[in-house]
Amino acid sequence: MTKSPVRVFLVDDHSMFRAGVRAELDTITDDIEVVGEAGTVGEAVAGIGHLNPDVVLLDVHMPDGGGAEVLRQARKSHPEVVFLALSVSDAAEDVIAVIRAGARGYVTKTISSQELATAVVRVSEGDAVFSPRLAGFVLDAFADRPGAAPISDPELDLLTPRERDVLRLLARGYAYKEIASELFISVKTVETHVSSVLRKTQLSNRYELSRWASDRRLV
Repeated sequence: MTKSPVRVFLVDDHSMFRAGVRAELDTITDDIEVVGEAGTVGEAVAGIGHLNPDVVLLDVHMPDGGGAEVLRQARKSHPEVVFLALSVSDAAEDVIAVIRAGARGYVTKTISSQELATAVVRVSEGDAVFSPRLAGFVLDAFADRPGAAPISDPELDLLTPRERDVLRLLARGYAYKEIASELFISVKTVETHVSSVLRKTQLSNRYELSRWASDRRLV
């Protein structure tokens, strides 16, 4: 049986940005259908109530109250709707505020179209999705909360478990020979894994990989 596309509602006070996101999502995947959009809190709440989308892509900062206000009003009558914040801001206070208000994830506007599409599908399926380094803010803020949802990082998910093992040791300062000994694999295999990680992360050297791993708390 063919799976129905995820029905998405866009909320952002910049109409050109909404048009761009709609065009990108319509172009790259059949798994998502943009069913509506809004530029103000009032329009958003009304549109969500009328269309009952699966996922709302939600800007954090808008002149008339922002994403947190949309969440506060819309979730009362439509608790089943999932909200994914899409913002230019990567400030810890913005991330924590919108997650506390009920958003299922938070990605920044530097995200690629394909990563955004993947994030939308994932939150619709119950995952919590965050852009790199933002997950750390949430882990810190909700570390003691029972029943916290698992957090997904689209970039980290590209790596195999073995590639993550190699990356973790590399970021801790292990030499290739030491990594090979620790994981019971050959140095050549370590080199192959490192090359694969560099390709997938689009980074160029060990220092950048170490920073990348540190940002995701792999170290």
